[in-house]
Amino acid sequence: MKTSRILLGLAACGVLLGPVMTFGAEDSDADRSHPKAFIKDSAITMKIKSKLAAEHVTSLGRLHVDTDKDGIVYLQGTVRTQADADKAISIARETEHVKSVNSEIKIKADD
Repeated sequence: MKTSRILLGLAACGVLLGPVMTFGAEDSDADRSHPKAFIKDSAITMKIKSKLAAEHVTSLGRLHVDTDKDGIVYLQGTVRTQADADKAISIARETEHVKSVNSEIKIKADD
């Protein structure tokens, strides 16, 4: 009787812990490129933002910069002149690991 209770308890533990062990095993071999891709995308975004800030053009501060997992940069926001928009696009294109730049920058002269 004692032996059957022990075996029943072990079987119950095995049934309950089986999915946990399987999940843990699958997780250890999961796609690890995703976190690296996120860090790489963030690094590209930060490089572009730093370069824009270094230009000391106040209207460039109203730009939103985002980078997707494929290295495509998205620029959105407003600037005062077409020259500022062109400068922002140029900075983004010249940044390492950028594949392409999609610009939705609008010219808004009076702020």
